[in-house]
Amino acid sequence: MQRVLACLFLLAFAVPAAHAQSPVCLGDQSAAGVPKLPGPALRMGINPAGEAGQLGPKIPLVPLDQGKTDAALARLKPPQGLLHIRLNRFFWDEGEAGIQKFLAATEHYTARGHPVELQLRYHPNERQEGDIKAWTEHVREVVRRFGPNPLVKAIQVTNEVNLTISPDSSDGSYDGARDALVQGVIAAKDESTKLGYDHLEIGFNWFYRTDPQSEASFWNHLRDKGGKPFANAVDWVGLDAYPGTVFPPAEYPGGERDGMVAAMSQLRKCFMPIPGLGAEVPIRVEENGWPTDPPARSEAQQVTALGDMVQAVHDFRGTYNVSDYRWFDLRDHNSSQGTFQSRYGLLRDDYSEKPAFGRYRSLVAELAAAEKAASKGEPVAPRLILRARCRGGRLSVRVGGPDVGSVRRVAFLRGARKVGGDARRPFRARLRFRGTRLTVRALLKSGQRGELRKRVRRC
Repeated sequence: MQRVLACLFLLAFAVPAAHAQSPVCLGDQSAAGVPKLPGPALRMGINPAGEAGQLGPKIPLVPLDQGKTDAALARLKPPQGLLHIRLNRFFWDEGEAGIQKFLAATEHYTARGHPVELQLRYHPNERQEGDIKAWTEHVREVVRRFGPNPLVKAIQVTNEVNLTISPDSSDGSYDGARDALVQGVIAAKDESTKLGYDHLEIGFNWFYRTDPQSEASFWNHLRDKGGKPFANAVDWVGLDAYPGTVFPPAEYPGGERDGMVAAMSQLRKCFMPIPGLGAEVPIRVEENGWPTDPPARSEAQQVTALGDMVQAVHDFRGTYNVSDYRWFDLRDHNSSQGTFQSRYGLLRDDYSEKPAFGRYRSLVAELAAAEKAASKGEPVAPRLILRARCRGGRLSVRVGGPDVGSVRRVAFLRGARKVGGDARRPFRARLRFRGTRLTVRALLKSGQRGELRKRVRRC
């Protein structure tokens, strides 16, 4: 296992000789000097399943206890809001049995008031591999089956396609995986839009990170094969980052904070612009964790690393437009066998708490967004951000934020007078604006309306 991680570490830093002179975009490599811009509070959550994808030989999963899982989630739930649940390992090759299993899990958690998001894996069998038409039909079927539940908030289409060495945890090693990502996202968004599931947001995720040449190939493929239809279908981009564990496999004391800044900034500044995913498309931290393996990786170190990483995402959520955070994992896969890969949990496999459980509980209570369950039938104000600055004598304005995907159109006003508008994302305009107060009225796809106001200087 250590050899596999070492190879991954070397790959991530390797620059092929033919490309050695090409500049590599790395983003911000430390938190020092990076501005902490304000942003909406994070939607906080966790993966509750306890089963971790494996690099190397599979380790047996200690059986889960649903009652003890539910009790632990109830203790983590923030007093002012909701705890989001991410259900992973929803494999295509499991067919109808997999759909039924995840429908049951979804119903279980949403009945308890938890919003749910699905990690919809490509993970084909030999007959399915490379059959993108059949894959997109499966994606549409999943949207049709899960979309009617208003607490199913998101579907992540495929998993870590840029990672090609771990078929158990990631989809990148399968034939057609990149096209499965592109066409799957487009199909999911099209089906969701046709059926009016405005609450359901579609995205994909990225593993931080592989070597520069592989990353360039991956993101260029999304641009070249996806184009505008793909960019318009993406509501969010997920980030899977494990500084101090996977990449980089070790950090100096406290370096996990810099590792999260490096991951968020490289995704935002270097890669998302390639396929046309602008600043208004939010990032979701879909997986972030730090496993224990005493004495080399102590439970006390997990507390410190967790605090540093969660706080980094909170501190720079406005800087990089990050809307969500999910810790991986609630419970250990197996606390006594295998390597640290099996011990990402805040709980041991007997459901006793590691010290990090209490730390995450306090951070969720402190940092989580105030939310109401959709089942209450009460509208929740959309989380939108208005940005404006002078350019060439005109006011350049843009509406973004975590919930921009729910917006149908916007109008820009000076006082009561409309001075501009836009009906396509990104919602922006360049205005001859002589006032000092700008108002934006947003019509959501649900019919709800929102309003933003900003004091601006004269251009």
